[in-house]
Amino acid sequence: MNVAATASLALAMSTDAFAAAVGKGAALQRPQLREALRTGLIFGVIEGLTPLLGWALGNAAAPYVQAWDHWIAFVLLGALGLRMIHEGWGEPEIEEDKPNSHSFLRLAVTGMATSVDALIVGAGLAFIDANIFVTAAAIGFATFVMVTLGVMLGRGLGALVGKRAEIVGGVVLIVIGSLILYDHLGAAPV
Repeated sequence: MNVAATASLALAMSTDAFAAAVGKGAALQRPQLREALRTGLIFGVIEGLTPLLGWALGNAAAPYVQAWDHWIAFVLLGALGLRMIHEGWGEPEIEEDKPNSHSFLRLAVTGMATSVDALIVGAGLAFIDANIFVTAAAIGFATFVMVTLGVMLGRGLGALVGKRAEIVGGVVLIVIGSLILYDHLGAAPV
């Protein structure tokens, strides 16, 4: 994967976490930078580790599915992209009480829920020539930045804008999956 594809993937992976962070920021009394950085760090670490786990699982299965690897990556990324687009059209979640901060456990659980897609992407990356460590670091960093911004913007923007960011991320994943398939089929003899 080239730098542009890695950056696009990292940005796409961070959009669902951004959407959750906007919601978290909207649910806080007054989001402070310290809380935004804490939330970004928790989400970023989780989102950066899950592609590594997915890659390890995908690598273990690679010898058995090598002939179909490009189709697997295409289907996984496409399905994930469609799911993100579908969720982006849903109604935003509204939380009633307005705390000053969220508990670590609550943030970690939300971070894990939003990183399932990164796990799947990591599994898909095991089937192509990608540096998983660079990709995972890029995903973790992008998530850290996007979540920090999301928490700070949450109060002003509200959850509606954050949910729509998932649509963009879903489209990017579908495009990346399509490019993987195109590259493989284009390189294959007809």
